[in-house]
Amino acid sequence: MRGARISFGERTLWDGLDLDITPGEFVAVLGPNGSGKTTLVRVLLGLLPLTAGEVRIGGHPPRRGSPSIGYVPQQKALDPDLPLRGRDLVGLGLDGHKLGIGLTGRAARRAKVDAALAAVNGTAYANSPVGRLSGGEQQRLRVAQALVGDPDVLLCDEPLLSLDIAHQRTVTELIDQRRRSAGTAVLFVTHEINPVLPLVDRVLYLVNGRFRIGPPSEVMTSEVLSELYRTRVDVLNVRDRLVVVGAEAHPEHCHGEPE
Repeated sequence: MRGARISFGERTLWDGLDLDITPGEFVAVLGPNGSGKTTLVRVLLGLLPLTAGEVRIGGHPPRRGSPSIGYVPQQKALDPDLPLRGRDLVGLGLDGHKLGIGLTGRAARRAKVDAALAAVNGTAYANSPVGRLSGGEQQRLRVAQALVGDPDVLLCDEPLLSLDIAHQRTVTELIDQRRRSAGTAVLFVTHEINPVLPLVDRVLYLVNGRFRIGPPSEVMTSEVLSELYRTRVDVLNVRDRLVVVGAEAHPEHCHGEPE
């Protein structure tokens, strides 16, 4: 991204954002509600144009349905009676944006779906109704859906919400394994950095139109966050976990962001 700006009317979420993410890099995006984290993901998915500046993924403008981009959304409850199997959900990552698939591609498509299911240890519930699976199992399938097209970039928008600690660990390990084995770049939006802190190379912290980019040790400090929030914020290290105290709406106290 170069000189990227997003504005809605007179309100600017961020401006002058320059960001380079290299293959295999893990970048966490943090900030309070309304700071533009989900908006950033929508821009990279090709769903929302920038107000100013430019954005490229692999040298090309982002576009809806790009096979070079994998997307892992928030965990949301599915209807128990939804007539969709695990493998159907994963297959949407290949052609969910298309009107249909050719008969000649069915065997290759099935092989890709099976491989993606195996990569996340989801083969056992490939034919199970997705609405009857646990939240952690559903999210495992969403990771497979994001990986099935062999993407260069993984965009993860709050993928750990509503998951318990064990399933948070499973999902983060799957994403980390992919970026290490395939050199996939990861942009990971989260309200809670601790589950991914050991994996993060850099942090993009967005607050009220201001931002800071850098390693966690440089960004997640009392001085930097106090400057961004323009009020006193303390960052404490408690048993290898970061605790942010004093921000009116700091990450650990927020629950989602309006699109």
